[in-house]
Amino acid sequence: MKLESIIKEKFVKINDITLHTIFAGTDSGKPLILLHGFPDFWYGWNNIIKGLKDDFFLIVPDLRGYNLSDKPEGVKNYTLDVLVDDVKHLCETLGINNVNLAGHDWGGIIAWAFGEKYPNLLNKLIILNAPHPKVFRKKIEKDSSQRRASGYIKELIKPNSEALLKQNNYQMLQFSVFGTARKRDAFDAKDKEKYLEAWSQEKALDRSANYYRANRRYEEWTGIIKVPTLVIHGMKDNFIKPTVLDGLEEYVGDLKIVKSPKSSHWIMHDDPEIVISSIKKFMHF
Repeated sequence: MKLESIIKEKFVKINDITLHTIFAGTDSGKPLILLHGFPDFWYGWNNIIKGLKDDFFLIVPDLRGYNLSDKPEGVKNYTLDVLVDDVKHLCETLGINNVNLAGHDWGGIIAWAFGEKYPNLLNKLIILNAPHPKVFRKKIEKDSSQRRASGYIKELIKPNSEALLKQNNYQMLQFSVFGTARKRDAFDAKDKEKYLEAWSQEKALDRSANYYRANRRYEEWTGIIKVPTLVIHGMKDNFIKPTVLDGLEEYVGDLKIVKSPKSSHWIMHDDPEIVISSIKKFMHF
């Protein structure tokens, strides 16, 4: 099945920016927004789109600052409040009053925050290898393994980190994505070509690094989630250690955790079957 044959590509104007957005699935299906993380873009969900297209109306944007979406200047334009409101404005523009939301990595952090800020707009929440912000802060402070795993953040928040990421044909990014996946053929040649193209978009890497620069503390967030939540975690994640699963029950009342024992941070590529089946079961398909 060719991905190009099942998707529609649009540029959606929301508030003061435009988001490049992929649509797939059935118009009569439950709306499900899929949010990617760093240094990803919409295509990171390609395997999941294929597996869920028959059951959902899928909405898969490039987040602001990434790939073909607008890339406003200034760190202040990438705070968590702004990113969460992008999702809200996207729903409003599309006429969606009640949505299901899935997020991976930074997309997951945005999804966590959306669940707190707009629970009345949310039906169910799905998180893939993304730490709950309040739990993550505690783990960085008290867990040495997570603190070491998060060391790359110090490099990303430095001025001009884009230059480091671009060195040697994006060597650092290629290793962090393709080199840390656990499944040998998780990324094929076509996938790699698409990632290189996305990373080469003007200002994309500098703007996406603003996610880290703008969101270093979460004091204003309670972290309380009142909607049913599914957490799917690849247990061989080099960046987000399984320790972030400990303590989630303090913030999430209705919580289900699914573990993929051999998957890396890139669980959608290492083990798409468990992601697809877990989402369907959670959504009662």
